[in-house]
Amino acid sequence: MNRVLIIKVTSLGDIVHAQPLVADLHRAFPGVEIDWAADAAFSEVPRWNPGIDRVLCAPLRRFKQQRSMADFKAIAASIGELRRFKYDAVIDVHGVYKSAIIAFCARARVRYGYRSIDLGEKGAAFAYSRRFARPSALNVWDGLRKSVSDAFGYEIDTAPEFGLKIPTPATIPEATRQGPFAVLLHATSADVKKWPIESWQQVGRELVSQGIRAVLPWGSEQEHAEARAIAAGIPDATVMPRLSVRELAQHIDLATLVVGTDTGFTHLASALRKPTVMIFTATSREHFGVNVPGRAVSVGDEGVVPSVREVTEAIHAVWQPSIASGASKIVARA
Repeated sequence: MNRVLIIKVTSLGDIVHAQPLVADLHRAFPGVEIDWAADAAFSEVPRWNPGIDRVLCAPLRRFKQQRSMADFKAIAASIGELRRFKYDAVIDVHGVYKSAIIAFCARARVRYGYRSIDLGEKGAAFAYSRRFARPSALNVWDGLRKSVSDAFGYEIDTAPEFGLKIPTPATIPEATRQGPFAVLLHATSADVKKWPIESWQQVGRELVSQGIRAVLPWGSEQEHAEARAIAAGIPDATVMPRLSVRELAQHIDLATLVVGTDTGFTHLASALRKPTVMIFTATSREHFGVNVPGRAVSVGDEGVVPSVREVTEAIHAVWQPSIASGASKIVARA
């Protein structure tokens, strides 16, 4: 096996979940070169993985929304780049029309995709010459690893290795200069996945009492208003300016602690081995939750909103106040 293309187009959390495939394939096939196909909006994430040789991207999501000629030309150019190399195998772990079209356009000896019953869009089946199953009893990243390992005939005997290295910021972000801080990822793609503002405030005040500040990012005007509302109830809380994907990832990488809803950036925090608490209210903790004893824990579940006490206990299970206190003294002396 010399060259492989992995296709996972969107979204940020899903692309993070699939990163352990890179380390698995490198162990199974030493010397293999791995390319990744993603939507341009999320293409930075695979670029942070040094195990990936090329990242192929196109503005698929933006073209669907805006239909601009510039984006159409960018998509056409990306097809040419896609076909520049011939692959021993293409692995589509997305399973919808847009990912299947990428698989079909690639020059490949064999194209792997999910069985029809496991596809996100049944019509995507046209692109694949071989199929693999989507295990239903495993969480999302372990399921991805098993699907691909079964297809290629290698064993998985290690914990998932995400391999992401966030670029160092050119200047130290202002929010990081005042001592230890927690990133509170309150924003999410659906209202039913949110946690109450008053609960965020109580957790923020508890963190302040332990010597750690609250930092609140946002991505839309509604989220900005919610961040301001949360910050109003937490002493010295910082509402960030609007950040790019890279900038928010850099803040997460520098944070002492991350507490967030079931969203892509919270999964990124866990992948970066940050002390992480993930809050569930409307999705399955079993399938999407993080669980690394002493470092990452999930609370709540589908239809079960966790209490402030449960979240606070989870925080102290992954983070010790003495660590933050020591860091504060170091910052103060610097």
